[in-house]
Amino acid sequence: MNVKQLRAFVAVAECLSFAQAGERLHLSQPALSLTIKSLEESLGGQLLMRSTRSVSLTPEGEVLLPKARQLLADWDNTEELLHQHFTLQLGKVSLAAMPSFASSRLPAALQVFRRLHPRVNVAVHDVINEEVLEMVRQRRVELGIGFEPEPGHSLHFTPFCVDRFVAVVPADSPLAGRQVLQWSELLGEDFIALQRPSAVRLLLEQSIAAQHGRLAVAFESHQLATVGRMVASGLGVSAVPALCIQQMQELGACCIALEGPRIERRIGLMTLAGQQLSVAAQALREVLITHASMGR
Repeated sequence: MNVKQLRAFVAVAECLSFAQAGERLHLSQPALSLTIKSLEESLGGQLLMRSTRSVSLTPEGEVLLPKARQLLADWDNTEELLHQHFTLQLGKVSLAAMPSFASSRLPAALQVFRRLHPRVNVAVHDVINEEVLEMVRQRRVELGIGFEPEPGHSLHFTPFCVDRFVAVVPADSPLAGRQVLQWSELLGEDFIALQRPSAVRLLLEQSIAAQHGRLAVAFESHQLATVGRMVASGLGVSAVPALCIQQMQELGACCIALEGPRIERRIGLMTLAGQQLSVAAQALREVLITHASMGR
């Protein structure tokens, strides 16, 4: 069976007239008769009883009619659903983003996307950088936002910005009035860090090892918000990506430029190399590239 044959059969069965069914389907009677005959031959028996004056269903035709109606309804609904997805009237896309980006640049870009495509659902996974990479590699999400992966990965990377790490100190600290801090000054205080395997923690440790040795950590947390609250409460100091400045300030901490060494890393959008993105993911990717870069 094919859809054309089923439509022809349902039309004749409902009209009980080849002439009326032909008008409904915009088919000539010979073409319609040929289509019905082809269906009957493919199924191995007669579905319609024809006479010069009437058309009626055989018992097998009676069995097929409700099934044919359901099959056609399912076909039409599927066609419409896919049309809506392709035209972004409906859809869903999953995105993984590291917390520093998800809480700063991402909401404004999602606002733009929502205005353009209000019926497309976006699922945001706020996870550490390493999990962003894994979720993209395992196809659990179509898009990921995080630090640029190391060479030799299976991901396509589109850079948004170069982010610089800044010092985070309590608002009442003697260091809070400074324009720039050296790492040697910051490390003289109790240091609060994200727990491993956070990419932020690993990057800081690797970057300062040559000049300052092992990073001595007094307090650790999985969440940047907790790190900010600890600093604001006077428990110590920290260093975070500049993307987090607003979040740290809202928590009551002070952010200062950090040198010796200056630590920078590119942040951008990741997709699995060679993967065909859904229409919804392609649309979100364009919005992110246009609106999620720093300074926009």
